[in-house]
Amino acid sequence: MKLLLASQSPRRKELLSGLGFDFEVVSINCDEILPEGTAIDQAAAYLSQLKADTFRSLTGDEVLLTADTVVAIDNTILGKPADEKEARAMISQLSGRSHIVYTGITVKTAEKSMTMTDAAEVEFDSVTREEAEYYITTYRPFDKAGSYGIQEWLGMAKIRKMTGSFYTIMGLPTHLVYKILKEI
Repeated sequence: MKLLLASQSPRRKELLSGLGFDFEVVSINCDEILPEGTAIDQAAAYLSQLKADTFRSLTGDEVLLTADTVVAIDNTILGKPADEKEARAMISQLSGRSHIVYTGITVKTAEKSMTMTDAAEVEFDSVTREEAEYYITTYRPFDKAGSYGIQEWLGMAKIRKMTGSFYTIMGLPTHLVYKILKEI
């Protein structure tokens, strides 16, 4: 089996490597646009499947893994912030509140495709403006859904409680990935 990881995320690379799998990183270029009316709890799965469907045809021994993570609060998806102003607004919205992180994965072979989503709830302590500025300036969270990484300062200092997998929040539900890849 030749495992292909379609992600530029250093976190996903680290987690998949930590599971003991050898893999090659590949690129997929697609517009990650959700159709109108997509349910929030289906968005990450939709985007993960979209990425897998955009990739070239697979040969018999290849297995493709794609993933997407969305952060949701107040019936709104918080994607990756475009700039510091947007990151500041997202962190302010998460401050002192709970939100849901959904990570969808798709595992595709030449014969079949399987998509699953895992969800985790995260509760933040209040984040002051100064703390948000420190985090944004130091960690530059522009490649992270919801403007934060659980494994970075904001996650370490401000997450009061979480229900679900730490790794789902980090961007790859390792328990699901391991189970599916082990079966293949």
